[in-house]
Amino acid sequence: MKKMILKIIRSYQAATIHKNPTCRYRPTCSNYAIDAYENYNFFYASLLTIWRILRCNPFSKGGYDPIPKYKKILKEELQKEAEEKAKKDAEN
Repeated sequence: MKKMILKIIRSYQAATIHKNPTCRYRPTCSNYAIDAYENYNFFYASLLTIWRILRCNPFSKGGYDPIPKYKKILKEELQKEAEEKAKKDAEN
């Protein structure tokens, strides 16, 4: 199912390559969807993609909006930061 969705998104990108970009976010909504489907399961990626498309409207500010990190990676980064902070506190 994920492969089929990715093919549809990539064919959409190929069909609209010569049109003016209208997405207010970076990465574009289609690239966001590809990242979501490559990194998460089908249902969570679909939820992220639908939520992103709903937010992409003329009234939003737009800007940089990457897919959320895996909980595992985020937890490791937070733990690493806490260890570094504890190390600095121990030195002082």
